Amino acid sequence: MRRLLVGLTAVSVLAAAATACGSSDDGGGPDAGAASGGGTTTVKLGLIPIVDVAPVYLGQRKGFYAEHGLKLSITTAQGGAAIVPGVVSGQFQFGFSNMTSLMIAQTNDVPVRAVANGISSTGVPGKDFNALVVKKGSPLKSPKQLEGKKVAINTLKNINETGVRQSVRKAGGDPDKVKFVELAFDQMPAALDSGRIDAAGVVEPATATVRSQGGEVIASPMVDIAPDLTVAMYFTSTRYAQRNPDVVKRFQQATAESLAYADAHPDEVREIVTTYTKIPATVLEQVTLPKWPAEANRSSIETLAELGRQDGLFTTEPDLDELLP
Repeated sequence: MRRLLVGLTAVSVLAAAATACGSSDDGGGPDAGAASGGGTTTVKLGLIPIVDVAPVYLGQRKGFYAEHGLKLSITTAQGGAAIVPGVVSGQFQFGFSNMTSLMIAQTNDVPVRAVANGISSTGVPGKDFNALVVKKGSPLKSPKQLEGKKVAINTLKNINETGVRQSVRKAGGDPDKVKFVELAFDQMPAALDSGRIDAAGVVEPATATVRSQGGEVIASPMVDIAPDLTVAMYFTSTRYAQRNPDVVKRFQQATAESLAYADAHPDEVREIVTTYTKIPATVLEQVTLPKWPAEANRSSIETLAELGRQDGLFTTEPDLDELLP
């Protein structure tokens, strides 16, 4: 919890700095986007180099953003927690983050607003991009058996911990007895195989890697949270949204087209992922893709927020009317 509070304090400081720096301009400055030739606006977008954001790269290739007068300048980061302060400070105009990170930010008075859907769970237990896995031959067959065991998640006190906790809870176990450890997704398969951890909450392509090692899926945490859970969204700062509504609208429209195209063309999704990640094509063939619906599932986000409150992730209740588009 101390690490979470330190991180959120840093985000709040950046938010305050961004507000102070922009208090007397008319929408220009570092967070306004830059106009280029032909009426095109260049916007900086912070992304995580994972399968989830493939629709943006695909939409960029297909010209959907260009058709809406936008040119994307993409910068990658390790996770949504790093992208949030970048958006608030004006380093990026838009970013990609999971819903828990966005709700944590908002409840700590960090001015963010979701503007376009990102990804959702497949809603199919055992066939989701996210999985709770154990190594080949493990005696652990149910999340209930994880009491007292060491379970790896990528970030403590965030969406993946909520998911694993819910899987343990639904199986009749006590999630407070699980020993959570923080580990990068790409390090989880090796740690699991070597026995350094007992289980892991993985996402693709780590999910496919664990399966290739003979590992077994014992739960689908995102599915256990809610059917068709909205896991992540694209967002901006409230200041940028208020001062640049036309740019935000064009970004929303282009992203919606990109999501629809990606959902209908999985082969093109797998191909474009090889252009911005180091995931081998042979591994991508085994990857379970998320869903990319055009609209967020509000009821699923409400459930995620309730579980976050239950597990102490929020200091106050998230205001979804203010956060969601």
